[in-house]
Amino acid sequence: MRKLKVKNNEVAVYAVGGLGEIGKNMYCVQYQDEIVIIDCGIKFPEDELLGVDYIIPDYQFLIENQKKIKALVITHGHEDHIGGIPFFLQKLNVPIWAGPFASELIKGKLKEHNLLRTTELHELQEDTVLKFRKLSVSFFRTTHSIPDTLGIAVHTPQGTVVQTGDFKFDLTPVGDLPSPDFQKMAAIGGKDSLLLMSDSTNAERPTFTKSERFVEQSIKRIFTEIQGRIIFATFASNVYRVREACEAALAQGRKIAIFGRSMENAIEAGQKLGYLNIPEESLVDAQELNNLPANKLMILCTGSQGEPMAALSRIANGTHRQISLQPDDTVVFSSNPIPGNTVSVNNLINKLDEAGVTVIHGKVNNIHTSGHGGQEDQKLMLRLIKPKFFMPCHGEYRMQMIHKKLAEQTGVPEDNCFIMKNGDVLALTRDSARIADHFSAGDVYLNDADINDNVSSQILSDRTILASEGVVTAVATINIKKHRITAGPDTISRGFIYMRESNELIHDTNKAAFRSLLNTMKEKAHPTEKDFSSNIIDDLQEFLYQKTERSPMIVPMLIFE
Repeated sequence: MRKLKVKNNEVAVYAVGGLGEIGKNMYCVQYQDEIVIIDCGIKFPEDELLGVDYIIPDYQFLIENQKKIKALVITHGHEDHIGGIPFFLQKLNVPIWAGPFASELIKGKLKEHNLLRTTELHELQEDTVLKFRKLSVSFFRTTHSIPDTLGIAVHTPQGTVVQTGDFKFDLTPVGDLPSPDFQKMAAIGGKDSLLLMSDSTNAERPTFTKSERFVEQSIKRIFTEIQGRIIFATFASNVYRVREACEAALAQGRKIAIFGRSMENAIEAGQKLGYLNIPEESLVDAQELNNLPANKLMILCTGSQGEPMAALSRIANGTHRQISLQPDDTVVFSSNPIPGNTVSVNNLINKLDEAGVTVIHGKVNNIHTSGHGGQEDQKLMLRLIKPKFFMPCHGEYRMQMIHKKLAEQTGVPEDNCFIMKNGDVLALTRDSARIADHFSAGDVYLNDADINDNVSSQILSDRTILASEGVVTAVATINIKKHRITAGPDTISRGFIYMRESNELIHDTNKAAFRSLLNTMKEKAHPTEKDFSSNIIDDLQEFLYQKTERSPMIVPMLIFE
């Protein structure tokens, strides 16, 4: 078991994921033999991570210390905060505490992975207090782009460690929902406020983030101007935005059709908890679409991030079984691209434009506002919590640095601000803070929903070479006992050169492969299969690079007699 290099009276704070990046948030507060984990998210891969579906943190340190884990507490239900839970539970089982909406979303994930019956999942409210032998955990209400968002305060013998989760200060939430609990935040800041870990996502924006009500007004205005069918795409978990779209559509007498499994699950959870109130008679299924006038229908779907298998992408590509684009359709993107998805979203918008439909997106239409606070929100949080030490999180390095400067402006000494990396361990007492240790906290790349089906760095390297340089296969038959090449070698290219137009290069490559095999037999009296393979790879890579300045993957297919 890996033990941290901290003193017995020090509180250890560290991130398994979420520092220097947007995604896979997972933070830990440890005092002696008790660990409280905050969030368990995933990160979506960028284009160069070929064939990777999800990125999760490396849980090895927590697996080795699982007996110390008292709870996994959840700030809210976005994928970068709960998406890793099914993978984490495949490695170790811990009790989970989450707000009502996050709990419903987590239940759906657990059912999908056949983990619901074996998981201890508790629903909490903002006044819930979890008490353990040495640590306790309380919660305070914040606002974000999803219901039931909470900040978390972990009370330790040395003081209180606060994790904001994702937040902004929305003073006029839609649907008369409660606003942030300023009083509770101020109360936490008034006593033993040791460390603040705060959302850095929008640290580059020198403003307060606009209220969701601002978007609500824009949606109402835009919907009244649309005469044809509306296709509305947003994050499934943004129940506030879904509510605004549905209310605007119902006000025009439109029926609503829902497409996308995650959208269906989110609406089911929102209806169950009272965040949505869509009359049953206003919902239509796929079979009824063609029986309704275009101006009496809104299609609510997933795919605002350009995901290739989501409903909107299949509609744009003409591969959706129930929906075909019509000339008078208007597609509304009510979201901004998350990091890594900008190209996919732009390509999707281009396809929709080429199809002749109207596309509404972007800031110019006021159709989206962020769920993350800007600099003014971040400074207000710092003023409320009044931390002795500060650790910006949930953001790339430049965002963390800007957030650190904001903390200094609000009175936190420069020496008390820490820019950390995943795996760094901050050791705290009432009067001191130091980076005391580091453990391995890398990325784990997954092909699908099984944590055991992960993708090694070697596989990723091979995929990158195949995609950029192609492959050359060398085929030969060798009689090792007689030291003779009985057939071949012949080389076959895929993705490297066009063979019909490269006869001379193919001929020369065959000769280079032949020389390589002969040299192997000359150099060793009893060469092994591995000797032949490694030599032909090295020799052909050198030869082809000299000829083409490219480095395709070399795959020997050697038959030994």
